[in-house]
Amino acid sequence: MDSQTSQPSQASPSPHTFQVDLRGLVDLLSHHLYSSPKVYLRELLQNAVDAITARRAEQPDAPATVRLYAEGGTLRVEDSGVGLTESDVHNLLATIGRSSKRNDGLESARSDFLGQFGIGLLACFVVAERIRVVSRSARTPDAAPVEWTAADDGSYTVRTLPHEARTEPGTTVHLVARAGAGEWLSEERVRSLARDFGALLPYDVRVGDEPIADLPAPWDRPYPSPTTRRVALARHCHDLFGFTPLDSIDLDVPLAGIRGVAYVLPSAVSPAQRASHRVHLKGMLLTERAEQLLPDWAFFVRCVLDTDSLRPTASRESLYEDETLAAVREALGERIRSWLTGLVAGDPERLAAFLSVHHLGVKSLARHDAEMLRTMLPWLPFETTDGPLSLEEFAQRHPVVHFTRTVEEYRQVAPIASAQGVGVVNGGYTYDSELIEALPAVRPGTVVSELDADTVTAHLDAVDPDEELALSAFLGAARARLDPLGCDVVLRAFHPLSVPALHLDDRAARHEQARAEAEEQADDLWAGILGSLRGSTPRARLVLNHLNPLIRRISSLRDPDLIGTATESLYGQALLMAQRPLRPADSALLNRAFIGLLEWATHTDPGKDDRR
Repeated sequence: MDSQTSQPSQASPSPHTFQVDLRGLVDLLSHHLYSSPKVYLRELLQNAVDAITARRAEQPDAPATVRLYAEGGTLRVEDSGVGLTESDVHNLLATIGRSSKRNDGLESARSDFLGQFGIGLLACFVVAERIRVVSRSARTPDAAPVEWTAADDGSYTVRTLPHEARTEPGTTVHLVARAGAGEWLSEERVRSLARDFGALLPYDVRVGDEPIADLPAPWDRPYPSPTTRRVALARHCHDLFGFTPLDSIDLDVPLAGIRGVAYVLPSAVSPAQRASHRVHLKGMLLTERAEQLLPDWAFFVRCVLDTDSLRPTASRESLYEDETLAAVREALGERIRSWLTGLVAGDPERLAAFLSVHHLGVKSLARHDAEMLRTMLPWLPFETTDGPLSLEEFAQRHPVVHFTRTVEEYRQVAPIASAQGVGVVNGGYTYDSELIEALPAVRPGTVVSELDADTVTAHLDAVDPDEELALSAFLGAARARLDPLGCDVVLRAFHPLSVPALHLDDRAARHEQARAEAEEQADDLWAGILGSLRGSTPRARLVLNHLNPLIRRISSLRDPDLIGTATESLYGQALLMAQRPLRPADSALLNRAFIGLLEWATHTDPGKDDRR
C-alpha cells in the first residue's frame, strides 16, 4: 500500500476519557440541580425502594423493608433489596450517570422504578463528606458482601468482606455528615423528611422503630359516610397545605394511573399566581411545586396525587412536559369541570359559596368553553347598572346588552345611563368583556353592543333649540378653551341634576388623542407619518347638564376668560369623577383653573369700597 494512503490511519487521534471533578459536580447538584439539601434522603429512599422492586421482580415473596437510623451526625439506611456484587459496584456506583435499572434485562420493567437517571448516591455528597456502602447480592447468593467507600474528593475504594459481614441480601448505606451539615442527619430531621417523602410508599419503611408510611392514602380510605370522608379530607388538607378547603374533588384517572384529590381554596387568589401541587411518583413525593399539572384556569384548587405514568425531570423535582402530561392535564381539568357541573345540578348553596370566592376562575373556564358558559350563565355575577346580576337576568330585562370595556368607562356613565333607563354591564374586569361578547352564541337573539359616547349622548335629552341658540356665545368660548385638548363641548339635559358635567369618550377617541399628542412631540418625518393617520374619529366630549343650577349660572357669564376658566374646572372635575388617569396637560389645566378661580374669587374692583 502506498505510504501516502496509510498516513490517515497513522494520524488518527487516540480517544480520551472525560475527567469529572466530583467536587465541582457536587457543587452543581447542590446549588443548581436540587432546590434543597433535603433531596439526599429522597435519593436514599428511592435507591432502597428500587432495589426492593428489582428483587421482588425475581422473588415476589422477598422481604420489603427499609430502616433508617440517625445518630451523632451519621445516618445508616438498610434495605432488603436486590443488593450488589463487586462487579455491580464497579459498573454502577463508580460510574457517574449509569443507572442500575438499565442492566440485567430490567429495561422492560423500568416503569416499576422511581429513578431513571443514575445520579443516585451523588446527591448524598450534598450533606455527607464520606459514603460507605455494604451490599450483598440476592441474584448471586454465593458472592461475598462488598464494601464501597467514597469521599467527596472523588476517590473511592472497593473491597470484599467476609461472608458473616452481611448474611442477608440487601444494602446498607452509611453517611458521615460534612462540616456544617450535621443537622440534616439528625434523627428529628431524618424522621420529618422520611414522612414527607415516603408517606405513600408501599413498603415497610421505618425510622428506628417508627413506621413512616401512612396507607392507604386519605382519598382511598373507606369512611362511614360522605360527611365523615369530607371532614377527614378537610383535615388532611389543613395538615398538608395549611387551609380548610371549601370542598374536595376526587381526581381519578385510571388510564394514567392517577389517584388523588383537589382541594378548593377558601379565599380568592390571582389568576397570575402559579399554583403549586404535590405529586407522588409511585408513592414517593416527587415535588411540592408542580405548577403545570392543571389547566391555567383551575388556579382555585391545590392538588395532591399519586401517579405511575408521569415523567420527572433530571432533578426529580418537577414534571417533564410531554404528551402524557398534556393528556393528564386535560383529564384532570375535565374532573374539575364535572364537579362544577354537579354543583349546578344538585347543590346551588355550595355553588353560590364557591362563586362568591372563585367566580373569576369559572369565568376563565367559561370564556373558552361554550358548554360551561351555557351551564354557568345563570350563576356568574356581573356588575351592572341594575346591581349584581347574571348575564341571563340582565338580558331578560334589557333588549340591548350595552357594556363598557374598562372600569373607568363604566364608572363614568353608569349613574347617567341608569337615570336614563339604559342598562350597562361593566366589562372592565378580567374576562368579563369576552364573556359578554360571547353571549349571543349561547343565547341566540341577544343583541350585545359596546357603549360609546354617541350612544350615551343620544339617550340624553336635547336642549330647546332657542335656549341653546341663546347660549351660543357661552358654548363658543367653552369650545375654544377645550379644543386644544381634543375635546368638544355639548349641552344636554339629563339626570341626576347633581351632575354638572359628564366627560365622554371611547377607545377610538382615546387613540386619536394619543396620536395627536405623539404628532406634536415627533420630529418632522414622524409628524408627517402620524398626521397621515389622522381619521374622522369623533373626539371626546364634555357634556354640560343644562338642568344643573351651577351650569345655568356659568352659562350666564359674559367674560370669555372667566367662561374658559370655569369650563376648564368642569372638565377637570368630570375627569376626576370618571377616575381617568390624568395626562400632564390635564394636570396643568387643573392647576391653571384652580389658580384662576382663586384669583377671580379674591379679585377686588378698585372703584368700589372693599369693606365687607
